[in-house]
Amino acid sequence: MPRRPGSPRCVPIAVDDLPDVLLARDHPDDDARRRLRDGEWRRLRPGAYVVADTLPTDPFELGTQLALAHAVAVSRQHRPGVLSHTTAALMWGLPLPGDPGPTHVIRPTTVSGSHADDVVRHLVRLAPDEVTTVAGMPVTTLARTAVDCAATLPAGHGLVVVDAARRSGVTAEALQRALAGRPGTRGIRRARAVVEHADDGAESPGESSTRAALIGLGLPRPETQVLVRTAAGDMWADLGWRGWRLLVEYDGRSKYEDGGVDALLKEKRRQDLVESAGWRVLRVTAADLRDRRLLVRRLRAVLPADVAATLRPVGPFAR
Repeated sequence: MPRRPGSPRCVPIAVDDLPDVLLARDHPDDDARRRLRDGEWRRLRPGAYVVADTLPTDPFELGTQLALAHAVAVSRQHRPGVLSHTTAALMWGLPLPGDPGPTHVIRPTTVSGSHADDVVRHLVRLAPDEVTTVAGMPVTTLARTAVDCAATLPAGHGLVVVDAARRSGVTAEALQRALAGRPGTRGIRRARAVVEHADDGAESPGESSTRAALIGLGLPRPETQVLVRTAAGDMWADLGWRGWRLLVEYDGRSKYEDGGVDALLKEKRRQDLVESAGWRVLRVTAADLRDRRLLVRRLRAVLPADVAATLRPVGPFAR
């Protein structure tokens, strides 16, 4: 089956894109205290700051920038090991649903006097081929990062990360090798389930989250990038089941924000053509994903009756 071309890949952070972190050790004590008191600097952690007016105002972008700045500060202050888990995901440009959380690092052994409450340290001995550099800092490879996130994040969030890694060229075989490198560790069963359901056809976090929600209700794994032949030519849908002639489209706000009314009319025309070709279309939004009972009601209206009757939370994606 042909695939829709041009799927977006993650873009690793470049050195020039890293936040400019200021360390107290490089400035006179009085100067650092004054700049912090006057609001010119924002504190990241003890002895590390960022210039306040360089930070974005958007809450999501702000959280990402502060998490990156914190990772830079930890690396410059302590050289703690290899950046990993959600921190490595940020460095790789992978999407992270929700708060990135604290800085994660992997070390083979503990280091005396290096404990800090704002850093999560994982005592793991990485293989040489599981470590690389991004923006000049040591990080776990893309495959290892994806598997670590799959093991520690909720399954639906982990699928967002692993889908993006697959879309960026990580093979199923590479993910399996990364899983083999952490046998018996906490979260490994969840990680295996996430990797099993990962799909390079998901083009956005919303599509990944929708697929996770559908699987978590006991539905068969939907096909991604479904090709539909219409009177106006070939078109693509996010998800679907050919046997039921049912498509699922994730509608995120960004789909219409830039194009306005024209984008809305274009999408309406596209849906009319798809429905004329004999398909039904269910449009899912973030509100449906937040309220699984609402999603179930909407699914029951379009699924075959015998399938609709079986919908129930099941497996790691049910949570």
